[in-house]
Amino acid sequence: MEYNTERNHLVIREYGRHVQNLIAYAKGIENREIRQATVESIIQLMGQLNPHLRNVADFKHKLWDHLFIIGGFDLDVDSPYDKPTAEISKPNPADLPYPKQQIRFKHYGKNVETMVEKARSYEDPEMRKGLTEVILNFMKMAYRNWSNEEVSDELIKQDLLTLSEGTLVVEDEMNIEAFVKSTPTTPTGNGSSSRKSNNKGSRNSSRSNNKRSSNKRRFKN
Repeated sequence: MEYNTERNHLVIREYGRHVQNLIAYAKGIENREIRQATVESIIQLMGQLNPHLRNVADFKHKLWDHLFIIGGFDLDVDSPYDKPTAEISKPNPADLPYPKQQIRFKHYGKNVETMVEKARSYEDPEMRKGLTEVILNFMKMAYRNWSNEEVSDELIKQDLLTLSEGTLVVEDEMNIEAFVKSTPTTPTGNGSSSRKSNNKGSRNSSRSNNKRSSNKRRFKN
């Protein structure tokens, strides 16, 4: 019995060990014409084993690239495409480190701090005032989304003063109610149920009237 750990490393697992052995066999064929015909047959087999590659643009090109990768880039055959080099098989570059930035108020997010820094960079007082009001609105909306509770305007204004280190002037008349959520109204009754109830009442009323009329005729007789 032969274990997989004792076999050669599978270069591309999607094609299996048999395709890899066929490519190794083709490399050992001395006659170039026979080697070329054998490789082209292997390409057809690779396409049949991976039909999903037909949905990929230039899937034939991809098959030939995989053929040379499995064959170790030294397979001496003619290809309709440029032969790949060993550079494409090098490991990917290291992952970029995740930015470790301290957010002072996490419920507002990093965007608020960025907006505050941008507003502080403007020298025009009217521009700074307008941006300050926009930031206050955004902060109140973010706080409500985070806590699902009401928050006082004074708390929002105080937090902005803290974030801006007192450089953004928060005026009392600033409107910070622009992003108030609207609560959808819920219907109080079902129209079809009301109609059924009305129809039922009409039928009962009609039956009562017919019964009274019948009693009157009986007493007259």
